[in-house]
Amino acid sequence: MNAEDSIPVGIVVERREIDNPWQDYIFAPVAIIPGAPPMETMDEWKELQHGDGWIHYHAGTLDLKLLSAETDGYRTNLSNPQPYVYIVMTPGEEADEPEIVPFIVTASPHEAEGYTEDSEQIVEGVPMPPEMVAWVREFIVKNHVEEPFKKRKRKAYDPKKDGFRGAKGPLQ
Repeated sequence: MNAEDSIPVGIVVERREIDNPWQDYIFAPVAIIPGAPPMETMDEWKELQHGDGWIHYHAGTLDLKLLSAETDGYRTNLSNPQPYVYIVMTPGEEADEPEIVPFIVTASPHEAEGYTEDSEQIVEGVPMPPEMVAWVREFIVKNHVEEPFKKRKRKAYDPKKDGFRGAKGPLQ
């Protein structure tokens, strides 16, 4: 049986001005808000704070789901000095959407790595808050099942089964 648990997580995105002739600013996820309320619409980002050349927005709320099949990845994440929550953002495709849209949030570095193959997506880790570290650790304790490594045994090659007939065979 596959167990799962989830928590809503607000995605905080920074828009920072840059000195570039082709681009005015860049976006990057910088933090999360555990237990954040859902946004009425993902089209309207809520400004949280701003400074000289940067603005932080609550860009959306997504569910961070923990799955029992991913506990090995969560263990890898928590074994690091600083565990991360990984945020995947994708370009907004509709005219009324923001330039980037929060797409997925995960605690598994293995899952996050799978999204790095698409050059259009932004995949960044943000520090995992201590209360979330405790929540993930508890999930691992309850649901992790150690799977022993199974080494494949090589099968002996039998040329007679594959139709190989030597130097005088059909390939002459």
